[in-house]
Amino acid sequence: MASDAHPESPDHDQADAKPAKSSRAGRNLPAALGVGFGLGLSLIAILLWAPKILVGVVAVAIAIATWEVAKRLREADVLVPRIPLLVGGQAMIWLAWPYGTHGVAGAFGLTALICMAWRLFDHGLSATPRNFLRDTAITVFVLTWIPLLASFAVVMLTEPRGNLRVLTFMILVVCSDVGGYVAGVLFGRHPMVPAISPKKSWEGFAGSLVFCVIGGLLTVTLLLQANSMIGVLLGVAVVLVATSGDLIESQVKRELGIKDMGTLLPGHGGMMDRLDSMLPSAFVSWLVLAALL
Repeated sequence: MASDAHPESPDHDQADAKPAKSSRAGRNLPAALGVGFGLGLSLIAILLWAPKILVGVVAVAIAIATWEVAKRLREADVLVPRIPLLVGGQAMIWLAWPYGTHGVAGAFGLTALICMAWRLFDHGLSATPRNFLRDTAITVFVLTWIPLLASFAVVMLTEPRGNLRVLTFMILVVCSDVGGYVAGVLFGRHPMVPAISPKKSWEGFAGSLVFCVIGGLLTVTLLLQANSMIGVLLGVAVVLVATSGDLIESQVKRELGIKDMGTLLPGHGGMMDRLDSMLPSAFVSWLVLAALL
């Protein structure tokens, strides 16, 4: 998969000492590319030869991302209930395989209720809850942001030629990343949303759009053997939500005063730093392909 280390990424609280071989985004570019290609090739192999394994891969990735975000929030004194978030997130992913959207919706609703009750009584029956409304609202946000959106990748996998649908959406996210990186490095001059992500440029967004539309045309036509106009629509939709996903995580990290959610993936940060654009893209790709194929 393409590196998340491009001029479109957030760059908060940079350390004084930068890696010797860093990109203009302040990342270790060789490490980021190595990790990205390794993850990408592994996922392609799984989707082509053992697609059911992807359910477990998604479950592990979502558990790590949820833990990273919950840990960062609790460091900022936002007490999201980690145990029900993790257990409920796993339920959403695993129930998506046999029960589809019904399983996802049921697990989401039940987990949200449990999280509310957990936060209400986590200091005992006699203690007055502090910041209950804020913490439960952020908990439901995290539940929606990570496991709910990710579960649609599993739902997509259960549909006809589901492995190729998932591969298509992943390729398009990579196209968005690569297009943004190339155009941002070569032509980036006009900041897109400097208050949120200073290094994201309109030129980079245009590069993402061009790459994503071309990628949509090719993948939908060659992999899914469907109308090329569906590929154009999917490419536009993915670049919009992938960019939004990147900006959403940028703003979350900005408010928390951190650069990365974690340190698991060299050159990328944490697992959530790799998934920020993929999560909304999974949902929108499922929606477009389910409606038009």
